[in-house]
Amino acid sequence: MTIRERIEHILRQLPYSVKLVAVSKLHPVSAILEAYAAGQRVFGESRPQEMAAKVPLLPDDIEWHFIGPLQSNKIKMILPHVALIHSVDSERLLARIDRQAALSDRMVDCLIQLHIAMEDTKQGFPVQEALEQVPLFRERYPNVRIRGLMGMASFVEDMEQVRGEFRTLKSAFDKLQPEFQHFDTLSMGMSQDWTIAVEEGATIVRIGSTIFGSR
Repeated sequence: MTIRERIEHILRQLPYSVKLVAVSKLHPVSAILEAYAAGQRVFGESRPQEMAAKVPLLPDDIEWHFIGPLQSNKIKMILPHVALIHSVDSERLLARIDRQAALSDRMVDCLIQLHIAMEDTKQGFPVQEALEQVPLFRERYPNVRIRGLMGMASFVEDMEQVRGEFRTLKSAFDKLQPEFQHFDTLSMGMSQDWTIAVEEGATIVRIGSTIFGSR
């Protein structure tokens, strides 16, 4: 299947209310242009240098999402381009984003990443800590608009475990939503588990290899 055919296959299954982020990290500009020609406009990158290098080579109406671990000294590199940062995994990082946003005179949309997987390699706030601390961020960081939550499930064959982890994230989302005016985004689900994520309430899915093939 071509990239166009893969995108069309996903979109036929994806509810209209769920946004598809095509994860283009480590894929060439030519592949992104093929996806763009198929109508895809939202792309996800996880390396600041790679995003900064690709942006000038691609159409201006692309909506760029940053989905990977973000070092505080790289915030300035992505800020002019990014529409949404998915991977805010600590208050320290959020404070740095807020500071850089103030210097850039802009409001930055962010998602708070929660640790929902039974894997130590995954990043994010512990769920209970997030429930206690995230409502405080609204006043502490006025240059950040917290739009919702992001999480990654365990990379396992047991899809019931994955479903349970997504349900944990959705439960936290539901508890935090009344605290914020624009809290409307739940980013969960990747190539191997996005259909379950949609069933459990995702509003964004991040799909890379199913669209572009393995890197």
